[in-house]
Amino acid sequence: YDQNIVEADTSEEQKGGEDEKYSVTWKALARIATLCNRAEFKAGQEEKPVLKRECTGDASESALLKYVELGIGNVPKFRKRHPKVCEIPFNSTNKYQVSIHELHTEKDFHHVLVMKGAPERILDRCSTILINGEEKELDEKLKEAFNQAYLDLGGLGERVLGFCHKLLPSEEFPKGFEFEAEEPQFSLQNLCFVGLMSMIDPPRAAVPDAVSKCRSAGIKVIMVTGDHPITAKAIAKGVGIISEGTETVEDIAERLNIPVDDVDPSKAKAIVVHGQKLKDYDQDKIDSILKEHTEIVFARTSPQQKLIIVEGCQRMGAIVAVTGDGVNDSPALKKA
Repeated sequence: YDQNIVEADTSEEQKGGEDEKYSVTWKALARIATLCNRAEFKAGQEEKPVLKRECTGDASESALLKYVELGIGNVPKFRKRHPKVCEIPFNSTNKYQVSIHELHTEKDFHHVLVMKGAPERILDRCSTILINGEEKELDEKLKEAFNQAYLDLGGLGERVLGFCHKLLPSEEFPKGFEFEAEEPQFSLQNLCFVGLMSMIDPPRAAVPDAVSKCRSAGIKVIMVTGDHPITAKAIAKGVGIISEGTETVEDIAERLNIPVDDVDPSKAKAIVVHGQKLKDYDQDKIDSILKEHTEIVFARTSPQQKLIIVEGCQRMGAIVAVTGDGVNDSPALKKA
């Protein structure tokens, strides 16, 4: 936020980074992370240190909940002051989550729309950006700075989320207005980008060993994830799905200092395929990727695409096993 990458102080003492707590932008970011979040602390844990408390909700939202509880304190009270009046839950197609809350602090606005999700999807819906508490036009230079921050954080193998908001004018949305999530009467465009939050989602310690054992048994290990390609590639390298010294076309282009389009794809043993591109590929293209590359990562994939990848492997005559722990993995699991 505010065009800086700040390392979060996740110690219980919260000694560091006090200036950030007073930044208007940080407060806006914390408000979105608090309200656009379904995670809650389980009851009766007030005496426990925040980081030791158990939560209901997924791992990312629980991490955000603990961070804002450490930063602003008393999240349940803050949520009570800003009751949720409408929600569009996260789904793996849109890759964002939206909620609308009552506001009592602004004169001309009774409601605030808060949104979080895949950073590139969030940025696409924004026309302004909050910098040092001021809304500024989101120009190409700022978009470039956003992309660089995203590359820096994703390149560390971190999971990055984007956050934006919009104050809804009271003449259009007065107190008590009944919002519809199914057919929204509010726009999800021209929002104000507030910032990114990045967290470590570490692979289990046993994964690198499991990957190398599978390889030694002649099993081809393919990674299929909803993460951004940059994050996916960093994690794949960390666990040995992309082995040391194996290059993708992007790596070759960087090494030779030439455009990616000038690299012969057959020279790259490894490949990272973006779900956005995958949806334009026919069966033959998918089959050739699976045949030509020994180390494969599919990123930003939808549940349907996970299924298509399994079918592609089966067309080649392979016996396929899928592991996954999310609802969106079930079509691929069932197919395998």
